[in-house]
Amino acid sequence: MSFTVNTSIPTGRFAPSPSGRMHLGNIFTALISWLSVRKAGGRWILRIEDLDPQRSKLEFARQIEDDLHWLGLDWDEGGIDGLGDRGPYCQSLRNDIYQHFFDKLRSAGLTYKCHCTRADIMATQAPHESDGRIVYSGRCRPAAAPPFPQCASEQTGATRLFVPDRDIDFVDRVYGPQSVNLTTHCGDFVLQRADRAWAYQLAVVVDDALMGVSEVIRGNDLLLSSAQQIYIYELIGHTPPAYAHLPLVCNAAGQRLSKRDSSMSMAHLRLTLSPREIIGRIAHMAHIIDKYEPCSPSDLIDSFDWSKIPQSKTIVIH
Repeated sequence: MSFTVNTSIPTGRFAPSPSGRMHLGNIFTALISWLSVRKAGGRWILRIEDLDPQRSKLEFARQIEDDLHWLGLDWDEGGIDGLGDRGPYCQSLRNDIYQHFFDKLRSAGLTYKCHCTRADIMATQAPHESDGRIVYSGRCRPAAAPPFPQCASEQTGATRLFVPDRDIDFVDRVYGPQSVNLTTHCGDFVLQRADRAWAYQLAVVVDDALMGVSEVIRGNDLLLSSAQQIYIYELIGHTPPAYAHLPLVCNAAGQRLSKRDSSMSMAHLRLTLSPREIIGRIAHMAHIIDKYEPCSPSDLIDSFDWSKIPQSKTIVIH
């Protein structure tokens, strides 16, 4: 299996999960990503991240496409119909590709089987680790240093990737220089779950690398996971993209938006606001424009500048 990647064109992507209707926070991310590559004369990919078959539904993916079209956010590649030659653009159709890179890491002796339950892992957590991170203790890691013996593919359990005790340094376009220690941040992390579903960290790196993505823009809840992904990039021999993490959009109560927030969902917004009103609201929230006024995405390209994006952790929308 061979892969050719064109990295000469600035390329961004929007990669929603089709598990429900998008909310204003999703549109915030999509708009900033779209503006960044449009100003650079690049291309924008729509990738459907439907790794979880229990939660992902085709009708939600179609609704995502309809909402983006309605807002004036067009893409050059991807979508359900797979426009472009780097597909498939739905993760559920990329199993053989993930398997190829998984086998490379396994053959290098960097993976091992893990039989820990969530309760086993949580029992090892230090009291100060209260931010939701799960740092794996290495309970199932072989005693000897890698390379580890290859496990039979049919053996039960999740498969973890060995991580060394080292810092990963990178510069975020919004939050500046970052240094994340792999051992203290996450420990050895899962590449494939016990049910054989691919883990997000592997899938997102492989997809971005093979689709030529040069910039990844997403919420700051994923800022620290960039270190894990940069590590995988190194192991598979691809260049990491530039990263930009955005403030999380919160409701008036200070709670981050979710697909359960009906008042901020596209279903509600499309009944109460026009596309230009929604885009103008987000542009003002992101400091792209100084005062609120209805506008289209294309109206904002010339005025977009990364220096305008707030460096706060959250943005409250009323």
